[in-house]
Amino acid sequence: QVQLTESGGGLVQPGGSLTLSCVVSGTAPARYAMGWHRQAPGKEREWVATIIHSGTANYADSVKGRFTISRDNSKKTMYLQMNSLKPDDTGVYYCYGAGGWGQGTQVSVSS
Repeated sequence: QVQLTESGGGLVQPGGSLTLSCVVSGTAPARYAMGWHRQAPGKEREWVATIIHSGTANYADSVKGRFTISRDNSKKTMYLQMNSLKPDDTGVYYCYGAGGWGQGTQVSVSS
């Protein structure tokens, strides 16, 4: 069984930066895609970014140019570097991969 654990959320001012991490534990496939979704208050969960095993990444238009997804396969860890944060980026961020989902980490962007 696979478990995913996020960390790195918090409160930041508009224009600030945060880095989220997601660690995979348990028995995972040799190769798997990973990614992030987020859910703002009162809104549906939306896709943010995906990265495959080789490192190729894709982003939602709303975060392209501001967010960078990366992974360290040796550490079974994925990262989301978030720059130029906006209040609209506020929400719970969930990581997924290897057939599992994390419990979510809160990101709040406010002055």
